[in-house]
Amino acid sequence: MARAFLFVLDSFGIGHAPDAELFDSLGANTFGHIEVACAEGRADDAGLRAGPLKLPNMKALGLMHAAAIAADQPIPRVGSTTGFYGAASEVSRGKDTPSGHWEIAGVPVTFEWGYFPETVPTFPATLTDAIIREADLPGILGDCHASGTEIIARLGAEHIHSGKPICYTSADSVFQIAAHEDVFGLDRLYELCAIVRRLVDPLNIGRVIARPFVGDDAETFERTANRRDFAVPPPEPTLLDRVEDAGGQVIGVGKIGDIFAHKGVSQVHKAAGNMALFDATLTAMENAGDGDLVFTNFVDFDTLYGHRRDVAGYAAALEAFDARLPEVTQMLRPGDMLILTADHGCDPTWKGNDHTRERVPILGVAPGLPAGPVGLRDSFADIGETVAAHLDLAPGRHGRSFMSELSRHA
Repeated sequence: MARAFLFVLDSFGIGHAPDAELFDSLGANTFGHIEVACAEGRADDAGLRAGPLKLPNMKALGLMHAAAIAADQPIPRVGSTTGFYGAASEVSRGKDTPSGHWEIAGVPVTFEWGYFPETVPTFPATLTDAIIREADLPGILGDCHASGTEIIARLGAEHIHSGKPICYTSADSVFQIAAHEDVFGLDRLYELCAIVRRLVDPLNIGRVIARPFVGDDAETFERTANRRDFAVPPPEPTLLDRVEDAGGQVIGVGKIGDIFAHKGVSQVHKAAGNMALFDATLTAMENAGDGDLVFTNFVDFDTLYGHRRDVAGYAAALEAFDARLPEVTQMLRPGDMLILTADHGCDPTWKGNDHTRERVPILGVAPGLPAGPVGLRDSFADIGETVAAHLDLAPGRHGRSFMSELSRHA
């Protein structure tokens, strides 16, 4: 049998999607704009990084070729690749994390999520009243669109003094709740999120996110790794369910379990930060058996750098990830497949702090399979269907495997 390893570099888009104008993202290009900024010295940061963007291992797999495909440009004729490469457009109606991941796993989101308006207050009074009543709260703080780090710095001290949780949202379909891990209590925060999850179901809100933090004041407040997403489950069985139904295990690293509402996830491995997630992924790979899927989300690209519009930080994180990629490829054995992709864009040079609607890369390698292009895919679901075909699973309802394209290069 075979094993599969699916890595999502959260928000690493490679060029605006055909429908980007509908999402205020026309011209966005997370990878391309970071690369240009590095080449021009605009992403130099003393002690962090400097000079052109250095991604030799992803480029060897075909990153530049994938970027050309995403831009509908001819594939570069210079330089050979060691992997298969391509790009994919999203058909789901959002540019959010659940939509991207579900579509990667073979289930596009064909319905509209609910969103909160950019007003203050942003939440309906009937909702906040019900939350305060059912959770026995003295009130809430925030009630607005905000950056998570900014609102904790601004309201964290008042939260500690008053006992009121900090509630906020973003351009995504999300209700976020920040609370001090020690003062408010982690279990109490999770219980509050469960209550809110039930109350926002009629509004079709995708996720309620617990955002615990620690520290004594605005200078020391810091979010912890105990984040938990209370997500709507996918509307139909995903690739993950099919792996389990066939007797395999799905080992979710990072927030994969939360994204899929823990449906089809056999094991959950949490870690704080991309490098810790990388370590956890290597352990999961070492322990994975025949028929298993290791599915990892590398979240820092999005939360720490994309949303904060930190070009140098994003570039440094990409370089750190790329430098460790040989640790993964050296672990691959005959019958394995590794695919690197993304769930959306979050161009750090773009206006605002929201995700950007972009095509995503498909970079992969499988011992025994040839290198070469897999083209421009019409849906992220083609990624999941390729993994399914590799694991000898029955095809799903959406997407089309690109295994046949690979076989033509043999």
